[in-house]
Amino acid sequence: MKQNSKILFLALAYPKIPNSSNLYTDLMEEFRNQGHDIFVVAPAVNDSEIGLINEEGISVIRVKTLPLLNVNPIQKGIANVLLPFQYKKAIKKHFKSETLDLIIMPTPPISLVDVASWLKNKYQSNLYLILRDIFPQNAVDLGMMKKGGMLYNFFRKKEHLLYELADQIGCMSQGNIDYVMRHNPKVKVRKLHLLPNWQKEIPQFSGDKEALRKKYSFDDNFVIIFGGNIGLPQKLENILAVAELFQPEDKVLFFIVGQGTEKAKIEKLIQEKNIQNVVIKNSLPREDYQNIISVADCGLISLHENFTIPNIPSKSLSYFNARIPVLAAIDSNTDYGKIIQDEVKAGVWAPSNQAYLIKEKIDLLRANPQLCIQMGENGYQYFVNHVTPKHSYEIIMNQV
Repeated sequence: MKQNSKILFLALAYPKIPNSSNLYTDLMEEFRNQGHDIFVVAPAVNDSEIGLINEEGISVIRVKTLPLLNVNPIQKGIANVLLPFQYKKAIKKHFKSETLDLIIMPTPPISLVDVASWLKNKYQSNLYLILRDIFPQNAVDLGMMKKGGMLYNFFRKKEHLLYELADQIGCMSQGNIDYVMRHNPKVKVRKLHLLPNWQKEIPQFSGDKEALRKKYSFDDNFVIIFGGNIGLPQKLENILAVAELFQPEDKVLFFIVGQGTEKAKIEKLIQEKNIQNVVIKNSLPREDYQNIISVADCGLISLHENFTIPNIPSKSLSYFNARIPVLAAIDSNTDYGKIIQDEVKAGVWAPSNQAYLIKEKIDLLRANPQLCIQMGENGYQYFVNHVTPKHSYEIIMNQV
């Protein structure tokens, strides 16, 4: 595909640059830096910012939608069903172009397949699918949807259509590729390829680390940090069970930063059980969060044990960036543990519902500071050499 191509990105979560950022803002900035003409369609941050807005050299069509994040499953379902109609109306109003070279669409949400299909037919464009959530199976795994039910069948048809429409499908891991092939035998194998999660490098904290640790009462604790969504997929109840296994003299602190539908529940459990070594803070700007990570001892990944799909959490890239080892409490169906422990050699893993095994991994890291340093360095080298936005941009461009 030529330079200065016109690209339209269908986004679900696209914060305003430079106030905040995520992996998709990082990717679109890379496409912009490479000379492409970028349009992003995304939910409006607030009602005063509806319409076509230039955000750091990227044309963003902000659409008024129902709340999509941190709401109950019924509200989220209704919002996702309405989304394609809202997006299509906004695109007709604001995207005034005779050409469109490439449509990029991530999952979630799968409901935007109708918008992608309409754009693909109208402009004869290439459609590149970034496969992150495998829906509706992930909802089935979490007990939010019944397999074989009317809602499941509706979204399963959307999933089949999306795989058929996509010209290329970027998958997070080989486990993802194998899963799609096993459960969707009609998908052309040539479409599937590896597109690992990515993140732009954030400069390391250069200030007084001891002062920063003191600010957050880390003191002389072994600090295990978790940042991101606090929802059903993460099932942080498993982590509370691990925290309860440590005594005060062990000096182990679990530091959780984020928001989500399960946050109030987790906070209530901490209070009811009087768990002293778990602290929860609200979400922070990425740079501030990255600074805190840099003075933690270990980065935590937590996944619900009932997952049958191979999830690859993107938050591990922040830990790589900060040169700290990863502790993964994960389900048995993901290949994430193999990637972290055996391939990148940047951390350890244990089954998420086996509290004593997770504690053993923590004790291993606590007893081996030099091992932690080596794992942190391994993760950082993997990060800068393989999973920056530039690497993802090159993969996508080579495919299309």
